[in-house]
Amino acid sequence: MTPFALTLTPACGLNTLLEMKLVCCAAALLVICNASFVFAQAPAAQDKFVVLNGLRIHYLDWGTDGKPPFLMLHGISRIAHQFDHLAPHFRGEYHVMAIDMRGHGDSDWSPEGAYLVEDYVKDLEAFVEQLHLRNLVLLGNSTGGRVVQVYAGLHPDRVARLIVEDVGPERPNEIASAFTRQVQQEANGWASEDQLLVSLQKSNPRVPEAILRSYAHFGTKQRDDGRIVWKRDPNLAKGFVATELWRFVSQIQCPTIYILGGASRIVPPDTREQLKKTLPDVRIIVMPGLGHYPDQEATADFLPIVDTFLKESLQ
Repeated sequence: MTPFALTLTPACGLNTLLEMKLVCCAAALLVICNASFVFAQAPAAQDKFVVLNGLRIHYLDWGTDGKPPFLMLHGISRIAHQFDHLAPHFRGEYHVMAIDMRGHGDSDWSPEGAYLVEDYVKDLEAFVEQLHLRNLVLLGNSTGGRVVQVYAGLHPDRVARLIVEDVGPERPNEIASAFTRQVQQEANGWASEDQLLVSLQKSNPRVPEAILRSYAHFGTKQRDDGRIVWKRDPNLAKGFVATELWRFVSQIQCPTIYILGGASRIVPPDTREQLKKTLPDVRIIVMPGLGHYPDQEATADFLPIVDTFLKESLQ
């Protein structure tokens, strides 16, 4: 899609300030439209389901069959559709799939409230076994990043390359308690998707509207009273506890990259140094000024980092 060009011309009987305001509004509208167009043109995934550890788990499948599997795992309270803007980029070289982890999206909730990192890992193990996958590329952000770190440590023979987004081996108490408060605050939901979108834009000012609108749409359901609520088990908070995963990370053998947001505090400098000592060949990339989801805040910068890593790690 060719971008529109806007040219300021001298006012012809119009107030110059008014004309400038109109041009700025038009430019902003075009940016939104262009972003929405690109998002809408991305190849759609197939919705699929598989039963893992007694739970019906939903996943998105972009294809392509016969290519090396590329699995994507989302963060806490997120969904598989969070990768709609990333997955199509890789489908030419990989068989790309994204999983709604238990308790999230269109997957079943755990009757026992089993939502520790280890519980998600068990589902990933079962998923890989049931689909007979090998030579995996794994990408996980936030909690999904913890899951793929543990899996790669437990199954070094199955994982070819590992991409971890803005998360490390540790989850301190302050992060765990913050999510518990969030679940409580959002319990009554929103009057509409549009109202939720406004809230998401305030807390994620650098993320394009198209990505946030997709999250608000696919990540919610309508309650009996008409309120919009997240598709998530409130008991997720019970498993979102202080966590330390170094014993698993130390067993990772595949090429690994950590892509971090420069404005995020999730992986502090001392943790980065420990990662370098633990994994001598690890790559750590900090994207300046970005928060917890660099892939959403700066997709055009994030993708080349991943492309370079995947290409160089094959050599």
